[in-house]
Amino acid sequence: MSKITLIATAAMGIEALVAKEVRDLGYENVTVDNGKVTIEADESAICRTNLWLRTADRIKLKVGEFKATTFDELFEKTKALPWGDILPENGEFPVIGKSHKSKLFSISDCQAIVKKAVVENLKDHYKRTTWFEENGPLFRIEVALLKDIATLTIDTSGVGLHKRGYRAEQGIAPLKETLAATLVLLTNWHPDRPFVDPFCGSGTIPIEAALIGQNIAPGFNREFVSQNWHWIRQEDWDKAFEEAEDLAKYDQALDISGSDIDHRMIEIAKGNALEAGFGDIINFKQMQVKDFTTKKEYGVIVGNPPYGERLGEKEEVEHMYREMGKAFEPYDTWSVYMLTSHPDFEKLYGKDATKKRKLFNGFIQTNYYQYWGKRPQKK
Repeated sequence: MSKITLIATAAMGIEALVAKEVRDLGYENVTVDNGKVTIEADESAICRTNLWLRTADRIKLKVGEFKATTFDELFEKTKALPWGDILPENGEFPVIGKSHKSKLFSISDCQAIVKKAVVENLKDHYKRTTWFEENGPLFRIEVALLKDIATLTIDTSGVGLHKRGYRAEQGIAPLKETLAATLVLLTNWHPDRPFVDPFCGSGTIPIEAALIGQNIAPGFNREFVSQNWHWIRQEDWDKAFEEAEDLAKYDQALDISGSDIDHRMIEIAKGNALEAGFGDIINFKQMQVKDFTTKKEYGVIVGNPPYGERLGEKEEVEHMYREMGKAFEPYDTWSVYMLTSHPDFEKLYGKDATKKRKLFNGFIQTNYYQYWGKRPQKK
């Protein structure tokens, strides 16, 4: 099996979490950079990383990297890469691009040159003089220029990894599944403890918690574009799916619940949980956060409440933050984790966070406020 280089792309600020997930899969040769984690592995890693990574956006196969300050240089160095070993004769290979702080800043020109270079390489490889039909499997090529260094990759995922396949419906501003998984993984929650999301919306955070709690691979119910690639053995895909099946803990009991002020969202959340296979496991109900009560101990509350960024919402949201602080105050064994862009959250909540972490919800910079509850006494 040949060695390859993969790039797992990630939202800014969570690269270390993605790297931890990669290492947990047994890959040691891992490098962390801004917005990406690079993995040196074999071809079966394409199958396993796509299936298992909860917090990465997509997995790209790195074809080559070189300095390019002229179009000639970009053409010749792209043409010299081993495209014929990767692309079949009938492969469909659109080219997308991006450029930052580079002499070659015209993205459309860079895309056209890379496309032409790949075509010339394939003509040599397949001994052809005519154009390629491109009616076969998809290999989406990306040329990314950063400070005159061109990186050429092929996307192995297809649709982004946040598309788990369970979200039949969603609300106005749904939380990405990858960010929801990040929020859960950054807590001290264990599957034997209660888990509550008081702003559950379409149910994404509770569903991601259930997937984590039962160790179910997030990509188990979807397909990946690289499943159609001729040089990845079907045996590797079969093995990866079998491994995911073997490691799932379907009998792990879970105490997960979600609530929301909007009854329509509760119905959507129930439908999504059913689609994900957790219809009987996650408990959803309509409720305001101020009405939260529990007799349980050592639970975890994770929420993505409204931020008050829309006109006319600010006062309402600030009032709700105050009520939330009062509602959670009596439960000192519970840990609370809230994601918001509101700069005065701690003041409104009535307590300084034990820790806070910068995260991006799409393009919105937020803080993840963490309030750690008392630890259980050691038996």
